[in-house]
Amino acid sequence: MTDRHEDAVLLDMQNGIARVRFNRPRHLNAISPELAACFLQRCRDIQADRNCRAVVISGEGRAFMAGGDLSCFHEDFSRAAETARIIIEPMNEALSILVSLPFPVVASLHGPVAGAGMSVALACDLAIASQDVQFSFGYTQIGTSPDVGLSWMLPRMIGLRKAMGIALLGESLTADQALQLGLVNRVTAKEDLADETDKLLSALAAGPTVAYGQTKRLLRTSSGHSLEQQLSAELESFQTCANTEDFARGVTAFIEKRREIKFVGA
Repeated sequence: MTDRHEDAVLLDMQNGIARVRFNRPRHLNAISPELAACFLQRCRDIQADRNCRAVVISGEGRAFMAGGDLSCFHEDFSRAAETARIIIEPMNEALSILVSLPFPVVASLHGPVAGAGMSVALACDLAIASQDVQFSFGYTQIGTSPDVGLSWMLPRMIGLRKAMGIALLGESLTADQALQLGLVNRVTAKEDLADETDKLLSALAAGPTVAYGQTKRLLRTSSGHSLEQQLSAELESFQTCANTEDFARGVTAFIEKRREIKFVGA
């Protein structure tokens, strides 16, 4: 049975927080053409929302995402390359949008995080995981190479040698191992994941949105810059932040030795 396009990925926007939820629980949220197209549309919707200040991506059911839906390929191997294009192209565009958003994107992870599920998780700015998380590369086990940016993100996060071990040896990672390697920022008990995710999102949504966006851009583009280029970019970003009300409020609170600051995000 084919998924309804509009139901494959759910989106809820409230109080400046966009909540994206993969919604193919019977298939462990494996990526079908419908899910890929819907995910791209959800990301476009978030990109167009001027009130958004933070995003969280999670999965319905027992998994965050178990990679691509291999049944789509098994139906007709003569069309495998075209099926790959139909699934991968919109996922690529969706992740490009997430990476470029001028506010934090958080992955809330549980259960299997495999294949392109790893790609999505690593593309997010921050990740919080429950103890039952299991990262699995998965591609070489089915005779293919990685997609959706995983070969770019994984070695940059953990180093080439460790990335080779995960990719070529089929090594899987527990939540604690992922934390040690830096693939996630926090690990929590399974029953506490939703509450801890909400706390993190509330803090981000209440923070200095412009500063977050400028910092995110600086960090993500730094590897392609010389030191001189990065110094110039930092100065420009600092000047942008200095013209915001958040900067005035933050500096004033520091001078007055106040711990609580109410940022406005503009």
